[in-house]
Amino acid sequence: MTRPRYAYLGPAGTFTEAALRQVVSGDEAVYLPQTDVTSAIEAVRSGEADHAVVAIESTGEGGVTATLDALAVGSPLVLQREILVPVAFTLVARPGIALADVRRISAHPHAWVQCRRWLADHLPGAAHVPATSNTAPAALIAQDPEGAGALGFDAALVPPPAVAHYGLDVLADGVADNPDSVTRFVLLGRPGTVPAPTGADKTTLVVHLPSNESGALLAMLEQFAVRGVNMSRIESRPIGDALGRYSFSIDIEGHIAEPRVGEALMGLHRTCPQVRYLGSYPKADGALTDVRTGTGDGEYRDAQAWVDAVRSGAAF
Repeated sequence: MTRPRYAYLGPAGTFTEAALRQVVSGDEAVYLPQTDVTSAIEAVRSGEADHAVVAIESTGEGGVTATLDALAVGSPLVLQREILVPVAFTLVARPGIALADVRRISAHPHAWVQCRRWLADHLPGAAHVPATSNTAPAALIAQDPEGAGALGFDAALVPPPAVAHYGLDVLADGVADNPDSVTRFVLLGRPGTVPAPTGADKTTLVVHLPSNESGALLAMLEQFAVRGVNMSRIESRPIGDALGRYSFSIDIEGHIAEPRVGEALMGLHRTCPQVRYLGSYPKADGALTDVRTGTGDGEYRDAQAWVDAVRSGAAF
């Protein structure tokens, strides 16, 4: 049988690859490294890949805007699973470079943000040279170990697995401002049958609000609040067609098959100009959703049965 194809942010050794390995091993699938998050997502849309694994949220930066924006437009994709990866970095260089020699550091923008206090303490004044991924500078160092070319940087922040993979010299281990840093990744695929609820699920949405309507944000939030649906993440993103126009990327606790969640989505569909459903999937930590009294599935069924009885004249 043909092995499934998974696009991810490469090259080899990234945290995204570590997340992908939690989903499927390299023996069971074809790994397709991409130069950026958008390319990984578009590989699924174009049919080049069957799935993609991309970062969507981090403890240091919140939502990954490239992922949120790519999922908000284009042909629909759905989130099928989330994966959590602890994050810390190693400062590396080619042979012969000492910590005192470092003036320019190549790093992915998210890596730089998660390490900036450490860098200010240990390498004050060092300049940031942005990289397309966490391992892109490691690959460049490995291609030019003698420094014959002009790399444009002296050292790089890379994931620990990249050190052995690319044979790099370590200047500092465990580089991070927060020892508990975690990045949340998601497995993406094309829409299909929604998996059954587990009782420990998330649902992700993109919602547009009516323009120039007083209380529109409150009306959107009330769709969740009155039904006991908790939001675990909400972030605004520019729609891009005019200044002052924003959409909201939202994670809620619950599954579209649950009556309280389904009714909340129906309320959004009635009151908002655009609602994009991005999937219901199990939480990575497996924590059961806390369902408020009066909003459980059984209570919704009992309420519906009572209304049906009233309508038929059997009960008042």
